[in-house]
Amino acid sequence: MILKRPFYEAAAKRALERNPICAVLGPRQCGKTTLARQIAGRRKEVHFFDLESFADRARLSNPELVLERLRGLIIIDEIQRMPELFTILRPLADRRRKLARFLILGSAAPELLRNASESLAGRIGFVDMSGFNLSETGERFLRRLWLRGGFPRSFLASSDQASLEWRLDFIRGFLETDIPRLGLRIPAEALRRFWMMTAHYHGQVWNAAELARSLGVNEKTTRHYLDLLSAAYVMRQLQPWHENIAKRQNKSPKIYIRDSGLFHALLSIERQSNLEAHPKFGASWEGFAMEQILARIGPRNAYYWGTHAGAELDLLFFHAGRRYGVEFKCADAPVMTKSLHVALSDLRLDQAWIVYPGKKSYPVHERVEVMPLSQWRAP
Repeated sequence: MILKRPFYEAAAKRALERNPICAVLGPRQCGKTTLARQIAGRRKEVHFFDLESFADRARLSNPELVLERLRGLIIIDEIQRMPELFTILRPLADRRRKLARFLILGSAAPELLRNASESLAGRIGFVDMSGFNLSETGERFLRRLWLRGGFPRSFLASSDQASLEWRLDFIRGFLETDIPRLGLRIPAEALRRFWMMTAHYHGQVWNAAELARSLGVNEKTTRHYLDLLSAAYVMRQLQPWHENIAKRQNKSPKIYIRDSGLFHALLSIERQSNLEAHPKFGASWEGFAMEQILARIGPRNAYYWGTHAGAELDLLFFHAGRRYGVEFKCADAPVMTKSLHVALSDLRLDQAWIVYPGKKSYPVHERVEVMPLSQWRAP
């Protein structure tokens, strides 16, 4: 099975039209290199550098001299291996005649790539990429995508067991190889324990003190670990929204493991039957469905909302001056909840949805509709 990535391809091409440099960033093995080759397509002049290749790094031993002479589309893969390239790309991007366009691929957010934001401000467009999503795989593969996650090799594996083995190998390689390559000296086993612990807090409000006690470290260390995994695109911190109301509201983010397949691997869940019997079944659906929706609306204006009295909204987002809310329920026939009634009133929502894994949509309130994930569309 070969799946095209039209959304990301179009986004990257738009970024290259507006800027001399486009950065496609996302976790390793999510398909960035394949996307780059699709973008290169039938262009007459394309130059490709894979910085995980010793030969390509040798070709760039004098990067300023080499890159200055090239024309057309220049693709640099795994640029975090040579972060000094960012300062070299700046004068090349400022040349009066746009002799070349640069497509750079990386597995870490700009805050982990030294000089990325400062050196190339105003010259670079960013495209955040993840694994396959439901709009790419189609509704009939929803259960497989949910169980295995969106990494292409995991999703396309020959069996659930083969998929799980790939993800376990990915986790090991990420901790033992990828993190050290970013220049971060953190014991792999310590970060593994933290990551496995966060799987049990998936979909919950961040509690640094509780995690620190469980791991035997201080709160600052757990905060550092969380920020690191977030910047490497394997964790998400969904920030809280503060409404101007006379209620105490949550101030800490909710945390999620971004890829549902990695989440299941950390919990040793191999098959759909194991997932459905697991205590984290509902949390798994929430994280999976949220990522599908964020892939469509973007995470920039997305939040969660909760009060100390117990009212909450899983996802709040803003579009064209309107307020929208989403609740995620893994039930056969979800109904209107008291918490959603409170959210409609306190947050003045224009529209809300209860998103579930079923197949039929139906209203439960004049502003709330139960909606299958496969049918949900951005407003």
